[in-house]
Amino acid sequence: MKVSVIVPTYNERENLPELVKRLSKALKGYDYEILVVDDDSPDGTWRLAQKLAEEYPVRVIRRVKEKGLSSAVIRGFKEASGEVFVVMDADLQHPPEKVPELVKAIESGADIAIGSRYVKGGEVRNWYWYRKLISKGAIMLGRVALPKIRNVKDPVSGFFALRREVLEGVELNPVGFKILMEILVKGRYKKVVEIPFTFGLRKAGESKLGGKTIINYLRHVYRLMKWEGEIDRLIKFSLVGLSGVFVNEGFLWAFVRFLGLDKIVSNIIATELAILNNFLWNDLWTFRDLREKPLSQRLLSFHMAALTGAIVQWVVYIVLLYLGMHYLLANLVGIVASFVVRFVFNRHITWG
Repeated sequence: MKVSVIVPTYNERENLPELVKRLSKALKGYDYEILVVDDDSPDGTWRLAQKLAEEYPVRVIRRVKEKGLSSAVIRGFKEASGEVFVVMDADLQHPPEKVPELVKAIESGADIAIGSRYVKGGEVRNWYWYRKLISKGAIMLGRVALPKIRNVKDPVSGFFALRREVLEGVELNPVGFKILMEILVKGRYKKVVEIPFTFGLRKAGESKLGGKTIINYLRHVYRLMKWEGEIDRLIKFSLVGLSGVFVNEGFLWAFVRFLGLDKIVSNIIATELAILNNFLWNDLWTFRDLREKPLSQRLLSFHMAALTGAIVQWVVYIVLLYLGMHYLLANLVGIVASFVVRFVFNRHITWG
């Protein structure tokens, strides 16, 4: 199979000659091409790439009006002639010597092969603690918000390979740098494998990480949640939860006012009726397309989610009180934390 290596660039003149040389050595024996998609770099990266094309199978796409890593990769997909696409950065943080392993994984039956920092054998070198925290936090957020990628250890990697067929009929419209996450949510595939690699410091040039990158990532996650229907699901879950408040309060009032039951006993019964109300509507409405487990298992799991949420709310409340927060505000934060925990628990376990 022909391999198309897509390399988006912006001011990577210092790194490009070594990258092309090492890629050519690693892919010796393969039918391959290297597509350098450059955003009209002020340092003349595109011009150097054109010179390298005289010696290596390099194709240069110079974009004058468009900007952005993800759109550059998409342009590379459209221009590539291979059956296998490989995406990597030009800064040599993605080792060219690992490209054949990604290609072999595709040849062995995988639809997507990811160069992963977070599977056994992979690692990140020489990162400051805050950079590692941002990376791990971004991955955790993505895996929680987007159930389709929850089993992928490094869904934000910029180093991966895939079959051309994965993208057939798929409209990609990512925000920011994380094109792989868009492909994992929207692509047509069955099997994903992760190949460990060591991610180190760039050889030359400046890192593109900044505050705007983080904001774009959050926007991207939101847009993918909306595309997947997870935002609608979250709204439905919220409305059902609100109905449970009315059920709880209404039955509590009725039991005490008309039946003369003890207030504590009434609260326990009313709480259980509210849980059953919430389960019924979530099962019939919010998660109706995910009802694969037996009813009894879903009901038991829903109760566990409610208990877990209550414990989280109580712990957050106590901790914030100890830190000096006003009790009403502390309780509100606890309620929000409980809501998030219950939604995640139910989305990934009860109806997961």
